[in-house]
Amino acid sequence: MQSGDRSEITELLHAWRGGDEHALDRLAPLIYDDLREVARRTISRERPDLTIQATALVNEVFLRLAEGAKVDWQDRSHFFAVAAKVMRRILTDAARARRREKRGGGAQPAPLDEGEVAAEQGDRSLIALDDALDALSKSEPRKARVVEMRFFGGMTNEEIAAVLTLSRDTVKRDWNFAKLWLAREIRGGWVFK
Repeated sequence: MQSGDRSEITELLHAWRGGDEHALDRLAPLIYDDLREVARRTISRERPDLTIQATALVNEVFLRLAEGAKVDWQDRSHFFAVAAKVMRRILTDAARARRREKRGGGAQPAPLDEGEVAAEQGDRSLIALDDALDALSKSEPRKARVVEMRFFGGMTNEEIAAVLTLSRDTVKRDWNFAKLWLAREIRGGWVFK
């Protein structure tokens, strides 16, 4: 995440929070490429036939952030942390919706091909990760946020440390703990790097 001057981005985030309706228009070009790269990486971890494109995911993130409650933006890293949470919601909501559709509603069962089986496994894995993160957040909320920012937001340990006001080493320890906890909880459904 390198594009855009950090201080300019922070100023525009503060202006947006303060009610400047044009701040988002000026902010979007400064963060769009970075946000699209985060979306692209996040989608690449998803099921192989996922129909949403990185551009569409970024657009949906912008829409939800623009329509949502005012956020007390701290800086650029905080923006990307919130965007990671929104991406997680969008992707898991879509996976849950696909699973509901596949359960029927009176539809006739049809044989599945290998691609559909792989897609269903991807949905299950994403939903399992989301459920496990929810469980982790009940006992270890900070560790769950580290996973969310790193896995869904593509943030570095340094960026996460800045958002959470922690040391880089603490973030690294939280990440390592959370990886093991989630792997045990999910039972090998995801590979964390």
